[in-house]
Amino acid sequence: MKQNIVAKKESSNNHKPSREEAKEAVKTMLAWAGDNPNREGLIETPERVVSAYEEFFAGYDMDPDEILDKTFEEVAGYDEMVIVKDVRLESHCEHHMVPFIGIAHVAYIPHKRVVGISKLARIVDVYAKRLQTQETMTAQIADTIQRVLEPRGVAVVIDAEHQCMTTRGVHKSETSTVTSRMLGIFRTDERTRSEFMNLIASANTR
Repeated sequence: MKQNIVAKKESSNNHKPSREEAKEAVKTMLAWAGDNPNREGLIETPERVVSAYEEFFAGYDMDPDEILDKTFEEVAGYDEMVIVKDVRLESHCEHHMVPFIGIAHVAYIPHKRVVGISKLARIVDVYAKRLQTQETMTAQIADTIQRVLEPRGVAVVIDAEHQCMTTRGVHKSETSTVTSRMLGIFRTDERTRSEFMNLIASANTR
């Protein structure tokens, strides 16, 4: 599976530009915006932007399967819902390359194995630190957990504010977008789904 991930990555990016090429691209954008990339305040901006992008898009170099690989089977028969609420995420829209920021709620019901709860938050980071849509990211998080852990079900809800709506275009501030992905028992059992939704709703009333 890891080989497939690497192959997909390579096929979509056969030639990764060098750091110097990336810095030159930033200079071009600065000039296109109408400023002088050689003035004192902007001299070091290309280097800063490239460094920031390395952090923003670090998810391309992370392997979600590897993160979820270490699991625990000695769980005293625990087979109830595990929820990690209010996982802050910072991502970038693939359409405008501007940020969208919000929170994710991730739940699963173990079958035979459980994973460290911090790993669920890290899976959110893996996909958040890539260019994509919120809908795609929601599905990727849920599908990966379901595929690797093989639990009885997975639920993911993401609530985020998109700056492509709040700072440009329609300029609608105070709006957020909510997406969800329900798999396994969360999709087929209404009571389980309702329990999850009620529990994450309580996160916003504390």
